[in-house]
Order: sequence, then structure tokens, then C-alpha cells
Amino acid sequence: MPKQKTAFFCSECGNEYPRWHGQCPMCKAWNTLTEQPLETKSSIVSGVSRPRSLPSLLSDISVADEVRFKTGMDELDRVLGGGAVAGSLVLVAGEPGIGKSTLLLQICDSLCRFSKVLYVSGEESARQIKLRADRLRVESQNLFILTETNIDEIEAAAENIKPDIIIIDSIQTMYKPSVASSHGSVTQVKECALTLMRIGKGSGITVFVVGHVNKEGSIAGPKVLEHMVDCVLYFEGERQMQYRILRAAKNRYGATHEIGVFEMRDTGLREVPNPSEALLSGRPRNVPGTCVVCTMEGSRPLLAEIQALVTPTTYNYPRRMSNGIDLNRAMMLLAILEKRGGRPMGGADAYINVVGGVTLDETAADLPVLLSLASSQMDKPIKEGLAAFGEVGLAGELRSVSAVEQRLLEIKRLGFTSCIIPYQGTRALPPLDGLDIIRVKHLRQAIEQAIL
Repeated sequence: MPKQKTAFFCSECGNEYPRWHGQCPMCKAWNTLTEQPLETKSSIVSGVSRPRSLPSLLSDISVADEVRFKTGMDELDRVLGGGAVAGSLVLVAGEPGIGKSTLLLQICDSLCRFSKVLYVSGEESARQIKLRADRLRVESQNLFILTETNIDEIEAAAENIKPDIIIIDSIQTMYKPSVASSHGSVTQVKECALTLMRIGKGSGITVFVVGHVNKEGSIAGPKVLEHMVDCVLYFEGERQMQYRILRAAKNRYGATHEIGVFEMRDTGLREVPNPSEALLSGRPRNVPGTCVVCTMEGSRPLLAEIQALVTPTTYNYPRRMSNGIDLNRAMMLLAILEKRGGRPMGGADAYINVVGGVTLDETAADLPVLLSLASSQMDKPIKEGLAAFGEVGLAGELRSVSAVEQRLLEIKRLGFTSCIIPYQGTRALPPLDGLDIIRVKHLRQAIEQAIL
């Protein structure tokens, strides 16, 4: 019997190589090449006549037929750019237990009011899905449940039922019989995704796909999967925390800077239309080492609490830990605080945490982080009712950030009485009744104004 031919595929970029490499020559990732059997000619569907695609003038192409529909969750619609688009392929990824399947099953209750939904599960039985649907109070006559992993059987069921929406949970459990490789392999994931894309684009069916993530936090399987889909959504947040953040890493039909905030409860995910109030609930008063920041997540201003703890070190090298802020940027801010802020940090351990499991990647959080560190190091609380935002340079200067007026309006709405902002770029800002706007040029001035 002749030996079956194999090739090596990169799990990051999907490139194929005839022999193994320690590092992928294309994407430069290490130890990502896996051996998979090659497809034989007999496995390729032949004899199927496909309509030939002809070039069209850009001016002759109409976009009036693009149909958006609401999913029943305003936070999800916000991230999708105003709703899901008919015929689109949406990938939802996140850690195990973060709420991916819960979210997609919950939206079925609203989607089934005007459309047919085919929910395909390769991980749960029909009875398990029914029990979860009862817990989430999902009841509909237009929701079809299929427990299958064969993508050809799923395609046949779709042709029979003719649904408007298909939900696949998850893509890593699906397989194509004509491909001689195991479930979840690079080839299987790619071929199953191509089949789903053909079903969605050819019939105008919206397809939601659940994707697993690996231990590094990226989507398991080939990187080409993210390139094939129209929208990539990531669920963020600790499983032990009640809040979940939904972000769009890619969206061909809208912007990628919006976020959706959810709260995990026993009855499923609940939308949080006002996340600032939720994240600031239970904030301690007159305690050193805490400061409120206003960051922009797309067009939405979001207030979050930053806490810092500075203690004398008992090690040869002081410890630096951060949660919710990039550790490298946190260490840079510690150096700025010691050199430009005049606060000795070389012999102290420093711990930084963003309350609520939120991740801040905007430079406007620089000033609140430094103020909370200085407050903890001096063991003096920050003034009551004060918030802050602004980027801090290596020279200790404060630099302006975007959407200053929107941030200030949100800070005032939540009852804060004063706010420290950069002097640069804010001189033409109109005054706000009830909010004392403190403009500073340097980090030392900000510390003097903020700490009692």
C-alpha cells in the first residue's frame, strides 16, 4: 500500500511546506508547523460547473441591497457597527466559560421573531442545549437544534431548512469527510470555514461561528481563519469577574473601536448600558492609591478606577505587577515618577490594578496611574471627587488627548467636582458649570493639585 503523502502547515499563517522547520519562513513563528496528510485528487469535488465571475465597473455596483438587522442586544449591535449584515461571517472567540455560547443562544430569542435560526453544536447534546435555553428563557418555534460535526451534513440540513441565520459552536469541532486529517487541524478548520463562507455568501445566510483560543490567547487554528471571516469579536474578562467586554478586532462592515459591556448572571448575560456607574460602584473613599480615569472606547467615554499599592521591597529587586495595563508601560511610568515626579520608587514594590477586569490601552490613563502610585507612596489620599486623564511624556510633561469635552461631560454626569487635564490643547475649552477643570503642564504640578 503506498504511503500517504503529508505536508507541514503553519498554525499561525497557514502556509504549507514540504518539510519541517523550527521557525516558519513566512510569519517567523517558532514551533508552529504541524504535519498533516495532503488532500488527494479524488477528495476534490470535480465535475461541478460554477458560474464564471466577470469583472464589473465600480460605478455599476449597487450597495443598496446591504441589509442590517438587529440581534436583540444593543451592546452586540454597537460592536457590529449597528447590527449584523445579511450574508456575513462573524467569528466570536474567547476563553473557555467566558460566555460565547451563552451570548449566541440568547440572541436567538430575538432573532427567531423574524427569521429561522439553525443552531449547530459539536460540543453539546440537544438535551444540554435545551436545559441551557430553559435557564436563559429562550423559547421559539423558529429555532432548530442540530448536534452534528460533519460539515457536509450541516450543509444538507441548511438546504433542507433554509434558515436565515446559522450558528456554529464551534469551528474546531467540525470536519469535512473528504479531508484526511483530524478534527481541529489546520486543513480541517480552513476547509470547514470555506464551506461556511460559501453557504453564507451564496445564499445570503448570516453565519455566527464560535472559535476556541489557545493558551496564548489567540484563536486556535490557522491565522487564515481570521482573514476569511468578515468580523472577529473577542470576549474579554476574567471568568471569576462578573463583567465581560466584547471587542471587534476586525469588521468589514463597521469600525473596530467600539466595545460592548455585559454582566454575567445566573440567567445569562445582561447588557450594561452605563458601564461607568457599574465599574465605579463600591469605590472606596479617602483611601490612598486610587484614582478615576476617563478613557475613550470608540465613541463611548468610560470611567474606570485605577488602584496602586506601593510597599517597601523585601527582595534584591523590587517587584512590578500590573493587571489591566501593559506591564512595560507601567514600568516606564514608574521610571517617570521617580525621575520627573520626585518620588523614590527604586526600593519599593509596585502593584497596579484596574478594577472590574477592564484593560486600558489608551495613553490617557498615564496620569491617573502616576497619581495613584504617588498617592500610595506618600500614603495620602487623592482629593474627594477628583478624576484625571492625560498622556505623560518622558520629560514629565502632560500631553493632550482626544475627545476632551466628551470625557469632561461624562465625568460631570457621574458627580465628580474636579478634573485634572493637560494644559496643552485645552485652552479653548468652554467652562462647565459644577466641574472645576484644573489644567497642568507637568507631572509635579498634577501631584501637588491632586494629593491632599
